Amino acid sequence: MFRAFFLSLGQLGDPPVLRVFVKSMAVTLLVFAGLGVGVWWTTRTALGADGIAAAVAILASALALWLLFRAVAIAVISIFADDVVAAVEARHYPAARASARPVPFHRGLTMGLASAARVVGVNLLMLPVYIALLVTGIGTAAAFFLVNGWLLGRDLGDMVAARHMDAAAMRGWRATTKAPRFLLGLANTGLFVVPVLNIAAPVLGAAMATHFFHRNSV
Repeated sequence: MFRAFFLSLGQLGDPPVLRVFVKSMAVTLLVFAGLGVGVWWTTRTALGADGIAAAVAILASALALWLLFRAVAIAVISIFADDVVAAVEARHYPAARASARPVPFHRGLTMGLASAARVVGVNLLMLPVYIALLVTGIGTAAAFFLVNGWLLGRDLGDMVAARHMDAAAMRGWRATTKAPRFLLGLANTGLFVVPVLNIAAPVLGAAMATHFFHRNSV
């Protein structure tokens, strides 16, 4: 996993990867701007227009954006991930690159939206558990990492597997790589909470998943 991380970090400056980073950041910021305005307007409308309501609206917007950052970022990178995967394969796995099938835009979009829906849905279901574990001090953080590590491991792996496998083969691959995919997900969940690295976490995750896939699909 460390090797995959440093290989991925070293490729951030490659033009194809850099273009994906810029595009995904731009789209993510636009989505966040829309979500922030929407949450702020809804909260302020519901509570009134006084100063306290405005403060609550701002806090609610900030909290919503913080909670949704991973879901939105992974959904966006899923649309452009094929370019990152192709760049990593071109440098490190040229034989696999030659036999790969590019993921169509509509499939990447579908995978991204499905990923976002899973993240939001599962974390909403887990919310009572997160709240209950607050009294333990570290239980909430541990549960969050475990749940989102599982989700992220699946989504990142699928970004790469979709280039090389049909749906039936992907199901079989998921069944035989549960533990390493979980570790991949945990590592990338950690990147999302590290300042500075969290900005590049989606692109790093896609690159790391490429190394992971080609070392676990033999």
